[in-house]
Amino acid sequence: MAQTRTVHRCSECGEAAPKWTGQCAACEQWGTLIEEVDSGRPGPVVAAHHEAPVPIGDVDLTAWAPRATLVAELDRVLSGGLVPGSATLVGGEPGIGKSTLLLQAAAGIAHTGESVLYISAEESVQQVRLRAERLDAITENLWLVNETDLDAMLQRIDELDPTMVIIDSIQTTHDTALGSAPGSVAQVRSCAHRLVQAAKQRSLTLVLVGHVTKDGGLAGPRVLEHLVDTVLAFEGDRHHALRLLRASKHRFGATSELGLFEMTAVGLVGVPDPSALFLADRRPGTSGSVVVPTLDGTRPVLIEVQALVDKSTLPVPRRSAQGIDAGRLNIVLAVLERRCGANIAGRDIYVATAGGARSLEPSVDLAMSLAVVSAGRDRPVARDLVAVGEVGLGGEIRQVAQIQRRLEEAARLGFRSAIAPRDAPQAEGIETIRVGSLAEAIEATGLQR
Repeated sequence: MAQTRTVHRCSECGEAAPKWTGQCAACEQWGTLIEEVDSGRPGPVVAAHHEAPVPIGDVDLTAWAPRATLVAELDRVLSGGLVPGSATLVGGEPGIGKSTLLLQAAAGIAHTGESVLYISAEESVQQVRLRAERLDAITENLWLVNETDLDAMLQRIDELDPTMVIIDSIQTTHDTALGSAPGSVAQVRSCAHRLVQAAKQRSLTLVLVGHVTKDGGLAGPRVLEHLVDTVLAFEGDRHHALRLLRASKHRFGATSELGLFEMTAVGLVGVPDPSALFLADRRPGTSGSVVVPTLDGTRPVLIEVQALVDKSTLPVPRRSAQGIDAGRLNIVLAVLERRCGANIAGRDIYVATAGGARSLEPSVDLAMSLAVVSAGRDRPVARDLVAVGEVGLGGEIRQVAQIQRRLEEAARLGFRSAIAPRDAPQAEGIETIRVGSLAEAIEATGLQR
């Protein structure tokens, strides 16, 4: 009879330690050792799949052509769709819409005549059926089963022989050969490995749903991300309808594409024009409001940066940033005070992006600076003006990537002038006002005293 023992295993590298020490001795990460029970029994051995070497020019690529899911924004991020024999990991906060997105994708593939097996380890089949009715995802080729046992899952896959399998979620899947609880490092690593091996051998598309930690990272060992071919992050504010889909890893294409969805009563709907969505409720003529053309991947998106400056009653004035990098805000405020003579000491300053948009790139610096000055002096900028550029510590305005594409997107939406760095190219349909410093930008917008 196998004896059980308690070990502490690192959630980052999987290294085991006999006792909790605070820091993993292998990867030197702090607070990653998690207690689990080791039964001492080895897990089941997965049969190896051997192939003969072939000349690289003779490798057949036709079997690896992406299969469209008919969810346009998802296919955009996946460079055309899901690849047979691939494993994809989708992570996101609870309630953000991961199950909704994958159910819509499963229905899209099932509508083409392919069989899809949706294994729900968290919800009953009745709950999934109700969601499918709301999403109009009822199709005869989409199969449901509620299962948490790994061996039973593999048996269902053998019986049905589907084209695509969705496991929702990998943290609730468990292997009875292991003594640890579901969601532990050993369980997640072992279950994911066996499922990925099964997908490769059967040339089926595997999609795993993963939980995230409070810091936003994927829960479980780091090896989980190395096992799969694609890692997708589904993000958004639960108080806004906007959802963003990004790929942090994709072996079959680029990771620079961004998918945008709007959560509606009938499910996730793609947003083909995100700039128009972000600016739909904008009120031109309001002080503290400046529009900036950002770039998310290869997609130019216009967002509104808003600022509010008020007299503080606190010993240490508030500095609040929402949707932007708080560190960049502090740098911009220091440059405004030191290089431009702005009187912001003793004032509460709030800066936010409107509509649930989020941008951490330095190109927002100039718009953020002008919004703070506009709010502090209660003078609005021109309604058809955008601002883009990075602010240096010396007060200079620096270049940002692909500025011409940004300005062309602004011109398409009706903006007629842009404050940009000195070497910025001219874009058709919009006047480029080139400035070399933040002080020049403030003067060009008429915000000087």
